[in-house]
Amino acid sequence: MSQDEATRENLNRMIESIKNHLNLVNASVIRPDDYSLEDYDEIRDLFEMTEKKKGKFTMMELEGILEELGDLRKNS
Repeated sequence: MSQDEATRENLNRMIESIKNHLNLVNASVIRPDDYSLEDYDEIRDLFEMTEKKKGKFTMMELEGILEELGDLRKNS
């Protein structure tokens, strides 16, 4: 998947991939529709980081990613 173009489809795929790498018990709380294309670059950075780590996060990293996702949510 190429993330060069800021499209809704790319954003949705990146959010879903991030969720999968985080191995969350309740992943349904993170919905792609809650994120704006305006934050595409920040979400792409999170996506690239989670792709590199492949689900092997420390608790601090996991908390940081979840906090960043919370800050980027449109409804927060």
